[in-house]
Amino acid sequence: MKLFVFITTISSVLANALGSVPLDGTALLSRALPSSFKWSSSQPLIYPKSDGKGIAALKDPSVIYYNGAYHVFASTATSAGYNMVYLTFTDFNSAESATFHYLDATPISTGYRAAPQVFYMSTQNLWYLIYQDGNAAYSTNTDITNPSGWSAPKHFFSSTPSIVTQNIGSGYWVDMWVICDSSNCYHFSSDDNGHLYRASTTVANFPNGMGNMVIALSDSNPNNLFEASNIYKIGSQYLLIVECIGSTGHRYFRSWTSTSLSGSWTALAATESNPFAGASNVAFPGGTWTSDISHGEAVRTNVDQTMTIDSACGPTQYLYQGLPTGSSGDYNTLPWKLALLTSTSVSSKIPSQLATSTP
Repeated sequence: MKLFVFITTISSVLANALGSVPLDGTALLSRALPSSFKWSSSQPLIYPKSDGKGIAALKDPSVIYYNGAYHVFASTATSAGYNMVYLTFTDFNSAESATFHYLDATPISTGYRAAPQVFYMSTQNLWYLIYQDGNAAYSTNTDITNPSGWSAPKHFFSSTPSIVTQNIGSGYWVDMWVICDSSNCYHFSSDDNGHLYRASTTVANFPNGMGNMVIALSDSNPNNLFEASNIYKIGSQYLLIVECIGSTGHRYFRSWTSTSLSGSWTALAATESNPFAGASNVAFPGGTWTSDISHGEAVRTNVDQTMTIDSACGPTQYLYQGLPTGSSGDYNTLPWKLALLTSTSVSSKIPSQLATSTP
């Protein structure tokens, strides 16, 4: 009886300290996301090597922390076009010295390939790399550390869906993102014209049968819903992040939440003055090197198709592309580099302190 009273008392004290939230893991994970975010940015950590490849920029990173290492996939930009690269390292401080594995030398092959997203499909024991190649493409691999193990590109759709061609205007169909719940897998994409599209298939049928595409979110001003959508599961809700173009032409991210991947989205931190991440809420302790917080991805320790973030308050680290201040020239040769945002408003362990599950 004394032990029961002691535990009850301690639980009550801690619950009060947490704002009367019961000491129940599910309840903690269901708390609302914060309405504002703050970040600290590193200096550029990953950028082109002087290796004769003529790479002008590294862009569009996808990142996971798995088996004691970070795994990063990114777009490589040259004057001739785009392809992709893979690198792995144990600490972001050593990222600069990581070996670049260019994926045009694998079965993914040459030609236009860009904007990767990587995850492990636990129902199939396969890694998936999602990307764009003029269509919505994917490759699979049994071993994420083996660049040569990726399969040749296959497509979710036979051609650009009609709903995209009817609404795209002068934009481009870009930035494919896949996320699954217990029953369905959803394919999100953008068109640089103010539309976020959603298609779906069942988990059992994935990657086949992707269809029923609809406009999941839209804005009459294309700059307010431009491209590079990310969607993550956080507790009992979903967090949507979309890259936008600000009033000065620089990039930032807005955010929304939903209780369902097929449901409506409610604005969270969704203005230029209160963004998910942008010039107004990112500090640069080492000196401001960019005004653009552009296409990126949260660092995930849960690597499966649910895109789950372990922190109940949102991502704690976010790898993004930034354009050095004063850069100019042709779009394909602008010198984008990758840097890391670390939350200063969300307290959590960094990935190296967390246990990660092995698929």
